[in-house]
Amino acid sequence: MKLASSKTILKKAQEGNFAVGAFNAENMEMVQAIIEAAEELQSPVIIQTTPSSVSYAGLKMYYNMVSAEAENATVPIVLHLDHGNSFQLCKEAVEAGYTSVMIDGSKLAYEENIELSKSVVQFSTKAGVEVEAELGTVGGKEDNHEVAGKDILYTNPQQAVEFVEKSGIQSLAIAIGSAHGFYKGIPKLDFERLKEIQMAVTIPLVLHGASGIPDEMVRHSIELGICKVNYATELRAAFTKGVRKVIENDNTLIDPKKYNAAGREEVKKLVKEKMQICNSQGKAYVCKQTLIMNK
Repeated sequence: MKLASSKTILKKAQEGNFAVGAFNAENMEMVQAIIEAAEELQSPVIIQTTPSSVSYAGLKMYYNMVSAEAENATVPIVLHLDHGNSFQLCKEAVEAGYTSVMIDGSKLAYEENIELSKSVVQFSTKAGVEVEAELGTVGGKEDNHEVAGKDILYTNPQQAVEFVEKSGIQSLAIAIGSAHGFYKGIPKLDFERLKEIQMAVTIPLVLHGASGIPDEMVRHSIELGICKVNYATELRAAFTKGVRKVIENDNTLIDPKKYNAAGREEVKKLVKEKMQICNSQGKAYVCKQTLIMNK
């Protein structure tokens, strides 16, 4: 089927109190693994690429890979630009065929973040593409940029109301204590803050930096209103684990298809686990029916 918009999928997640897993893909095998996992569990899914991945392979390369695999899929698949760092990159992603984009102006002053997000919304929504933005700052290593210490700002619930209203975004990434990359200790999420934001804001909420957060904490976040959960670092680690195991067991192996296939299987296994944590298994049908009715 054709790539889907994130609007209906996230709305259904919000209504049904589940979350859609958003998985970062770096290559063809990871794209295949994510979609195979979604098919087997009949789960809607979001495939994401970051600016560094886009710099490596290009927007069109990722669009062509994902759309080619999606053609024979029976589940809704969204292609999302993760942490878009400029209006221009978001514009290029929309023009390349991405069906969802994130503009990340969280490091800017508050009013600048609003204006940048608003400009992306005005362009993208004309093409039927939904926009995610971030208010507050998620810590850790985001793409190739480290965010730590005084640069980490939690999302203010009341400010979130104004931000959503003025920018016109369709989903909001919030900062409640999660971080990109692996955690050095046990993460502490501010669930009370999440409750306040969920009560104040009507659009779907997004949790970044889920790699390494204990499963029960992710589940509780979803119970409190998170509709989209981002996974990246764990997928990279899983792919590398599969490849490394095969190569270390046979130092004569030179066929990339064999060791990449092992990486693909590790990613697929992990994605299925995360989809079950998000409680999105079996939810493809209800999302698909709504997509059909909205055509």
